[in-house]
Parts: sequence; structure tokens; C-alpha cells
Amino acid sequence: MRLEARPRAKVNLALAVTGRRADGYHELSSVFLRVGLSDRLSVRPAESTLRGDRLRISGADDLTVPDNLVLRAVRLLRAEAERSLPPLDLELEKRIPLAAGMGGGSADAAAALSLAAGIWELALSPQREGALSLALGADVPFFMGDHAAALVEGVGERLEPLADVRGGAGLLIVTPPLQLSTVEAFRAYDRLDRSASGAAETVALLAQAMRRGLDGHGLAAWSDRLATANDLWPAALALEPDLARLRSELEASLGQRLLMTGSGASLVGLYASAHEAAVAGRGLLAALPDPLAGATIFACDTIGPDPRWRYP
Repeated sequence: MRLEARPRAKVNLALAVTGRRADGYHELSSVFLRVGLSDRLSVRPAESTLRGDRLRISGADDLTVPDNLVLRAVRLLRAEAERSLPPLDLELEKRIPLAAGMGGGSADAAAALSLAAGIWELALSPQREGALSLALGADVPFFMGDHAAALVEGVGERLEPLADVRGGAGLLIVTPPLQLSTVEAFRAYDRLDRSASGAAETVALLAQAMRRGLDGHGLAAWSDRLATANDLWPAALALEPDLARLRSELEASLGQRLLMTGSGASLVGLYASAHEAAVAGRGLLAALPDPLAGATIFACDTIGPDPRWRYP
């Protein structure tokens, strides 16, 4: 028996930091949109000679195996079962950029929970599934729900599914050769002067618009407002000041504003279709070859599982 999943990435269309709990965790309010870029995870029972779970990773040289979220998810499920379970052989092919604000690790963890439960024939109640996913990370409950979009609040425990973009949308995602740690981004955020940004209001208004229904053109029309609706943008600049210059150059070339997803460093342009995003990506690459050296560029829809165009 072998089970496989294509866990898809997300982008934060808007992100507001709304508070900090006594345990140090920050509370957020954010609109998540799942996009057509995915990893590949397969799980099967291991050979009898294997004494423990084995995870093999391809496509990401910098990703370490022992503390990978996929293995953490399997270990958590083992503890939940409270009985002996046979070892698993897991293969993860990484296509979602690492530490880029797109939730690739969280998507993989959610897929690992589902696939391992399927191999082991474990039935989890929605309450236990929610508790396990939240224990793995704030983004994991969103991915466990397989939602197209959602308003996510608190530390990920409050989630309202939102309607997908009617007819789909196009996203041009530019990931520079930087890896921004979410932990370091929040530390930087705590050190900065945090005057009112308006991000929370934008999150609420966008969620309301998506409840009523948006198509690709309608979502793209939010580009100007969403470009300033991420409270972690100043923190990302504190860690990587060159990100501001890169975004300015990209926006000047594209003729439109870009948003940053999560804690960065991926920058996202919104388009009515994936075709329009791909045309913009090719033009951007031709116009700015030097600033984009080492970057990865994707033109995605909201379905996938693979992008319509990518570079390299």
C-alpha cells in the first residue's frame, strides 16, 4: 500500500499582528489563499529490515531530515495512537521554496498526518485532528482543512473558510535567494516601533469581499491596498534591507504593486489569470536579469498542483 499527496502552498493576501499572548506567541489575523504550487509526499509501510521511520528528501539541499515537520507529524501521530505501529517509508520532493512565507513545511506536515493515518488505519476525531495540527504549527490547521481560502486568526486555531476566487486567479510569485526565519521575523517585529498599520482593517474588508465573491479581476484590483497590509514587512526589512530595493525594482518593471506573503521573502503579484501572470513573469525576467539572479519565479493559478510557468 502506498499513498501520495500533493500538498499545495499558500500566500497571505493580508496579515495583521493583533496581539501577543502570555506564552510569547503572537496572535494574527490573516487571509490565506491556497495556490497552485505543491510538493509531493508519498508514504508506504517500510521494509521489515527498517527499525524506524525513514524520510528521504529531494529538491532541497538545505533541508535537514531529523527535525523535519513530516517526521514530527508522524511521531505525534504515533504518540496519539498509544499502541505499536509499524515503521513508515516516506519520500518528500520539495518544490515549494523554503523559508519563503508560503507554508510549504506546514502543508507537508498536514499531508503527513493524513497519509500516515491512512496507512495505519487510524480514525481521528475533528477535535483531535485539530489539536494535533495546531501542535505542529500555526499554519497546519489551514492545510488540514483543505480550504481554498480562509480567514485565520489567533495562533491558527480560529479559522473561517472563505470562497475560492471565481474562475481562478493568477499569481506571480518571486522568491529571492533569501531565507527569512519566521522566529527571527517576529523577534525583529517586537523590537520595532509598531504604530497602527491598517492591516487589520484590510484583512477584515478583504474577508468580507471574499465572502461576497471575487473573481480574478476583482482580486487583482486589491493589489495596491494589499501591498501595505502585512505587519511583518518592516521586520523583514530589518533582517534583509535589500528586499525594499528589490520590490521597488520589480514594481517599476511590472507597473503594479506587490505584496509580501507571511514573514517573507516571497513577493506576490496578483493577476486575473495564470496566463497573464506567466506573461508578466517572462517580461520581468527579460527586463531585470541581474536583480533576479538566483531568484525562483512562479506563475500559478489557484488549483495546480503545478505552476503554469516557472524559472528556472
